[in-house]
Amino acid sequence: MERRRVLVTRRIPQPGIDLLTKVCDVEINEEERVLSKEEIINKIRDKDGLLCLLTDEIDEEILRAGSGLKGVANYAVGFNNVDIAVATQLGIPVSNTPGVLTETTADLAWALLMAAARRVVEADGYTRAGKYAGWSPNLFLGVDVYGRTLGLVGLGRIGQAVARRAQGFDMQVLYYDLSRLTPEEEQALNVTYCSLPELLKKSDFVSLHVPLTADTKYLIGKDELTMMKDTAVLVNTARGPIVHEAALVEALKNKKIFAAGLDVYEDEPDLAAGLAQLDNVVVVPHIASASVQTRTKMATMAAENLLMMLAGKCPPNIVNREIYEG
Repeated sequence: MERRRVLVTRRIPQPGIDLLTKVCDVEINEEERVLSKEEIINKIRDKDGLLCLLTDEIDEEILRAGSGLKGVANYAVGFNNVDIAVATQLGIPVSNTPGVLTETTADLAWALLMAAARRVVEADGYTRAGKYAGWSPNLFLGVDVYGRTLGLVGLGRIGQAVARRAQGFDMQVLYYDLSRLTPEEEQALNVTYCSLPELLKKSDFVSLHVPLTADTKYLIGKDELTMMKDTAVLVNTARGPIVHEAALVEALKNKKIFAAGLDVYEDEPDLAAGLAQLDNVVVVPHIASASVQTRTKMATMAAENLLMMLAGKCPPNIVNREIYEG
């Protein structure tokens, strides 16, 4: 069978590359940077498949340039970077990598929550700078986690994984989601449904786990931040634009909330003006899924998805299933 031609927009863990190179001719962007739109267009014209990352904006112009594409495999659980409507219109199947990063992302949400609550990053920098002169009763006072109230905005796979971990901290867990769980599911997770305003007002910690859509952009803005306790901590491991970052900077600066832990940003990789200068925020560079095991599994999953699409088969992680059902 003729070998298919595939573009991989950034080097992914080797097991994924190995799967593709067995049966495909693979072109890989070896530079540690995002390809420009023009570069992707030029490279995609003669390709049968595309394996892209969440940092690649795969819009209508790119999809139409790739007139021979038989599949787009997105190396991410989210797929807001791909114009799904246009891909569907053009008959191009699109896949993602869900499920595999659930537990790893939940781990990082808790790491950010704990670090922000107990001022770990501040204290680390203070100690490394040689400023530690001995124990003091008022040194780096944070807020308690055990026995407090955790509010989860979004209770999908990742939100539920975060909720399960909260049981070990004997926390009351509130949640808001467009789809409410059954009473049996709520009881199993030990969670209580409430409105978003109620959640924001009652929670000591608010962790975001919703996808980025037109409805969730700026879901947390100035008004919502004002509803939160001045001792509260906000955690975002979902998507940056869910939070109005400039409003968050003002809330942190004016002590309207206690702290924040962020893995994602409104205009990645840039941070809102003033954010990096604040002591009461923990900022990490979009590493929620960054464990060796998870990133490797994402690579093999994306590669397997793409190989199935190239063979004319529906992959298990299809986003626009209607292409195969029409």
